Amino acid sequence: MNYVIIGTGPAGVVAAETLRQRQPLAAITLIGDEPEPPYSRMAIPYHLIGDIAEEGTHLRKAPAHFEREHIQRIEQHVTQIQADAHQLTLANGEQLGFDKLLLATGSRAVRPPIPGMDLPGVTNCWTLADARRIIAQANQGDDVILMGAGFIGCIILEALAKRGVNLTVVEMENRMVPRMMDEQSGGLLKRWCEQQGVRVFTSTRVNSVSQDGEQLAVELDSQPMMKVDLLICATGVKPNIELAKGWLQTEHGILVNRRLQTSHPDIFAAGDVAEGRDFSTGDYSVQAIQPTAVEHGFIAATNMSGGDYLHQGSINMNVLDTMGLISASFGLWQGVENGEAATLYDPEHYRYINLQFKGDRLVGANTLGMTQHIGALRGLIQNRTRLGKWKAHLMDNPSRFMEAYLQQRVA
Repeated sequence: MNYVIIGTGPAGVVAAETLRQRQPLAAITLIGDEPEPPYSRMAIPYHLIGDIAEEGTHLRKAPAHFEREHIQRIEQHVTQIQADAHQLTLANGEQLGFDKLLLATGSRAVRPPIPGMDLPGVTNCWTLADARRIIAQANQGDDVILMGAGFIGCIILEALAKRGVNLTVVEMENRMVPRMMDEQSGGLLKRWCEQQGVRVFTSTRVNSVSQDGEQLAVELDSQPMMKVDLLICATGVKPNIELAKGWLQTEHGILVNRRLQTSHPDIFAAGDVAEGRDFSTGDYSVQAIQPTAVEHGFIAATNMSGGDYLHQGSINMNVLDTMGLISASFGLWQGVENGEAATLYDPEHYRYINLQFKGDRLVGANTLGMTQHIGALRGLIQNRTRLGKWKAHLMDNPSRFMEAYLQQRVA
């Protein structure tokens, strides 16, 4: 059997290793278009701080790991897939055949259509190449704007602050991390960052960027013009579905069934590029987080190699450490129609819990400043636990969620 995987992120690497475990004699090829060994984007902030070298970002640290596993690696861009011929074409003109193909092409950073976003002093923070630019251009005393205070922005925020730059964060929404935090928790996070010396503008847009000598002139819609040495754009990512468009079923991502199979029976998709079942709603969505990518890689590889493993759906889950303050969201954290909510709000100590219920089941949660047992919230949601009398206890005191989890486990 000849397996080919396009994409060397966590989904692709886990899939390749799972295939090798299940098919010791199969041919396995892992194709990536970046000139580095497979690495974790989530490790880039630690590299920016200087805690780890570039090698520390690599998904597999052991030398010659893929060679020992007899997994062939190719550093080339795939330009075309001929599905019916079971062939693909590389940028160098070479063609490869496959019996089963996995698309784990991930996502890419996007920039909004604002004048000046193509200037040399503007960069993303998504690849190791981006990290090298930031390390070269964001040093102690430099003026830096971080555009976007979403999940990606907040991951790199602390790393930038620790580099000693004069950091300003600009977010167009009315709070930080708007896709995982409500107004109260997002507002607390903003206050926390400001107390750590980071300037944060919410409900603010960047209107234009221009060159002003060696610096950038950044025009904001509600603040004076700012001159900075570097603008880092962290305004979101987009699935890399170009290889699949026109011949596979796609919407925001590549549509997959519960086996992570695409509309072509011999082609599967996993990770950021796959649009699969959402655990909480039953609808289809892209869950661009590393735990989902790892799970997808295992499930796709199992089914590609003759198994029958049904994906139960990805649960919306985000856990974020922003300058030492932990925030998290799980499931339907914004609530459901005719649902109920319970809130603990302690701004003095930066503690916040909001629980969302449908009947006597917990369906979503949003927390800030909670460092212990928050995985129990995911457990209650994912197990669709009937809380019974414990719902009333949680409505009265949301911080007792670990007690509720343990009691229902015993029951």
